Parts: sequence; C-alpha cells; structure tokens
Amino acid sequence: MNYLVVITARGGSKGIPKKNIKLLNGKPLIEYSIDIAKEIADIKDICFTSDSDEIIEIAEKLGLKIPYKRPAELATDKANSQDVILHGLATYEKLNNKTYDAIVLLQPTSPFRTLEQVKDCIKLYDNSIDMVVSAKQASANPYYNLYEEDNGFLKPSKEGNYTRRQDCPKVWEFNGAIYVINSNSLRQQKMKAFNKVKKYIMSEETSIDLDTPLDWKIAEFYLQNS
Repeated sequence: MNYLVVITARGGSKGIPKKNIKLLNGKPLIEYSIDIAKEIADIKDICFTSDSDEIIEIAEKLGLKIPYKRPAELATDKANSQDVILHGLATYEKLNNKTYDAIVLLQPTSPFRTLEQVKDCIKLYDNSIDMVVSAKQASANPYYNLYEEDNGFLKPSKEGNYTRRQDCPKVWEFNGAIYVINSNSLRQQKMKAFNKVKKYIMSEETSIDLDTPLDWKIAEFYLQNS
C-alpha cells in the first residue's frame, strides 16, 4: 500500500507567533513531525506543505525536499485542511507518477506523539474504511456535564438518566495527532461525512496539542518533569 505522509505547517499563527518553528526543548516544532515522517517514509513520499519561505528553509535543512510552496489561497485562516491535503496529494501523485492509497497526516502541533503510535495507526488502517484517527477520552460528557441553550435555558446535550459520570457512555475527542485517511474517501466527500472511522486511543500526555501560549507552557512543564 502506498502512503503519502503530509505535514501541514502554515506560516501565520495568531495564538503562538511563529509556532511551527518556535524552539521546544531546543528543536523547531516541525522537527518532531519531520523526524517521525522520515522513519516511516522515503523523502520523496513526504509532502511538507507551507506558505512560509522561512519554514520551508528550516524544513529543508532538516532533510526534506520541498518542490513547491503552498498557494496563497490555501494559506488563509479560512482555508480548510482537506483542500490543503488534496492539493498536496495531487501534486505528489503527478510529481512521482504514482497513486497514493492513503495519506498519513502529521500536524506539527502534536510533538509528543510517538513513532510507535503512528505505526500502530497505519497497521489499524485498511482500504475498506475512511479513516483511522487518534483520540483521547473526552474530559466532558454530553450525557452528564455538557449543555445546550434552548429558548434561553440550558438543557443536557444528550438525554440520559445518569447520576454518575462513570456510568455514562464513553465519548472520544480527536486529538489532532495522527490521521490515516483513505485517498478516495477524501476525494469523494468531506471528512466530517466519513462514517467508517476507527479510533486509536492515546494518553493525555501524548495528546498535548499546541494552540495557545498556555498549551506551550504545559508542554514545557511536561518536558521538564517527565
């Protein structure tokens, strides 16, 4: 089975300026994902997509070959990741004259995912499903402590006669660390519409996702105390 590893690293970051190349424990954030990508794929099968010359330069110094810069229309706040991935997929299929059965998406904001976890997700995948996605057990539960507003009043998001949280059905939260996506499914429908999705459970620590300055402080604290 042919996999294209995709690393998405847009230049603009409002929460943490220059997040993707900010040093975490002495390494640019993108390096954590690049290191794993090089362990699971040939360089020619790693699509690093960025609109930033500075990020591209650093990625190339880390050993990648980057044949294109992401188009401006795919680098705005409104651009969605599916279009970015599809653009990379089409570009690399043409460049390498091959068809990729699936995409392994590694977002730079998940530096604590492990090589073994990525390999496990790949093993879990086959072409009969739409996607394997990493997840963690959600800290809140719609049967217990999540509410929606209805005519100015709060009501439970999901009805259920549960008096203890541990009795509620478990719910899962995508952690953004690992996606193994069926290329045909991605071409045919939106990811939100996928109905054959398998979860891969990750720990709270390896699920740390860096989006805000507080997230960054938590990551630094974890590194200093692990």
